[in-house]
Amino acid sequence: MIRKFLIYIPALSIATFFLNCGGKQSSEKDIVNGNDTNDIVDSDHQVSLSEVMSPQFPDAVLEMNEPLEGTNYDPGAIEFHFNIKNYQLTNQTLDADTKQCANSGKGQHIHFILNGSPYKALYEPVYEAELDAGNYVMLSFLSRSYHESLKHYGAYVISQFSVGETESEQVDLTAPHMFYSRPKGEYKGHDTERVILDFYLVNTDLSPEGNKVRATINGEQFLIDKWAPYFMEGLPMGESTIRLELVDNEGNIIDGPFNNVERTISLVPDDAT
Repeated sequence: MIRKFLIYIPALSIATFFLNCGGKQSSEKDIVNGNDTNDIVDSDHQVSLSEVMSPQFPDAVLEMNEPLEGTNYDPGAIEFHFNIKNYQLTNQTLDADTKQCANSGKGQHIHFILNGSPYKALYEPVYEAELDAGNYVMLSFLSRSYHESLKHYGAYVISQFSVGETESEQVDLTAPHMFYSRPKGEYKGHDTERVILDFYLVNTDLSPEGNKVRATINGEQFLIDKWAPYFMEGLPMGESTIRLELVDNEGNIIDGPFNNVERTISLVPDDAT
């Protein structure tokens, strides 16, 4: 049986932004005040979620010069050219040494997502991809070195273009969209203890009275009403399945090509062969 649990994270005042507030919000789940997270605890719940607090880069900007929005290109090599302001690729994020989660040794980067596929980490502002005929939606956003996205306005770009002759339908980029980001791939050793859950929203936000993200982790459900990254703790060794769905206040999946995604990750101990 799938258990449903609600994550209610109250709005914070400006004076206490990024500090904790909480209390009992539901008979099913409790939010417990912590030093730096909102912790979700339940004796019957194998996995717990806690909000991740990280350094902010409010002036960081990501722009894309190519490909041009709405342009048709010949099949083959397509170059993506980005422009970055007030953010340094390849730097280690300030708290990377103390985050206790998977971190890229190559530093800060861009998460590049094409048609909702798993992201490609870009450490340089130029990337080339071989593309067949079709319609393409590209979302890219700035990422901290431990793969957590920057979520403020200006930190992402979304664009649509086509390649060759295609009958693929255009995507309405003004509609609400959710893109899966993390977790991804294999986690090993100490990186298995705290695994970041992160997604990207376009043209929508989350709230207790509005849209939410329903996260189903190995069959256990969480209803997330705050756009933030979360640490998942308590994942078992081996494969875990994560499904993210953008839903309305009635729990209905919002129509869109990227709003219902399931991925499988793998956790292995240090001594695994």
